Amino acid sequence: MAYEDRTVTALEAVADRQRAADHGWALDWDLRPVKQRVFNLAARGLTELADREDRAALSAWEGRAVQWAARLTAPGHDLLLYNRLRPQPTAAAPEPGLQRVELIASQMTALRLFTTLADRLRVPPADGLAERVRAAHRDTAVNRHVLHLTQEQMESVAYVFWLHRMSGSAREANRFARDYGITHQPAPAAPARPGRATAPVGLVSA
Repeated sequence: MAYEDRTVTALEAVADRQRAADHGWALDWDLRPVKQRVFNLAARGLTELADREDRAALSAWEGRAVQWAARLTAPGHDLLLYNRLRPQPTAAAPEPGLQRVELIASQMTALRLFTTLADRLRVPPADGLAERVRAAHRDTAVNRHVLHLTQEQMESVAYVFWLHRMSGSAREANRFARDYGITHQPAPAAPARPGRATAPVGLVSA
């Protein structure tokens, strides 16, 4: 489960117990499985922990000792409300000719860098790839970034990961090859014709 999802899950647990309690606090014995998460939320200002006086009053109310209790702060409440109501990405099937591609975060980082360099590259991104990258969404169910790509765009993505591998990290290319069976390997340069002078790399002959 992604970090953001664990945050929302813990907020939901606190909110549920608050609604069930007449005094408006979620108590320690109800939140024991998510105790550390609730304390982490408090450190981030998303929950409030009961102080000594509050714990004494809660203990008297409940008729047993309350070791700790929590309730949502205003930002915690708003985050939970916003998460519930925000538009969720649809899992619609890709259009004909497109394939659903799921990429991990480091793969998306490499792909975004590639598309920002488009005007400076000798092998530019495939047509439409930059737009597909901008339209990508993160599917929280699988914790992957989802794109719908043509075959040409997928081959361009393989080229990105080849650049990334040659720059030091093979993980992205290896994962893409394993998931989609596509790798990039530059074709050997054609030999120069006998007797024909060639310009040095980076120079253009007159």
